[in-house]
Amino acid sequence: MRTTFRFEQLDVWVRAADLTLPVMEFADQLEGMKKFRFAEQLRSAVLSITNNIAEGAGSSSKREFAQFLNISRRSCFEVVNMLVVFERQNLCGGQDIGVWLDELEQISRMLEGLRRKIASQAASEC
Repeated sequence: MRTTFRFEQLDVWVRAADLTLPVMEFADQLEGMKKFRFAEQLRSAVLSITNNIAEGAGSSSKREFAQFLNISRRSCFEVVNMLVVFERQNLCGGQDIGVWLDELEQISRMLEGLRRKIASQAASEC
């Protein structure tokens, strides 16, 4: 039986991980249009969301975990920016970017809520 890591139990990580697959498939489409740098940057940013949640969950302090959640939230905004720009440049090829943007907004809100909760717990430990 596989070990379950703490981050895998976080709803925000699950939602972000679920969003990662279609966004990475879109990055594959960008490569097909010879937009290699765009594809690479999009993959990096969308993976940064879940990577920073996971890395933060492995932190030894709540304060550090809160910092990683902030980085993850900033990565959400990076992905949003890229998707909006790609949509404006008609690079989306029929993708429903609006659904992804709505999900990224929800993930961002969840990250901020969790960050505040963790930061509050860290402050009360001092």
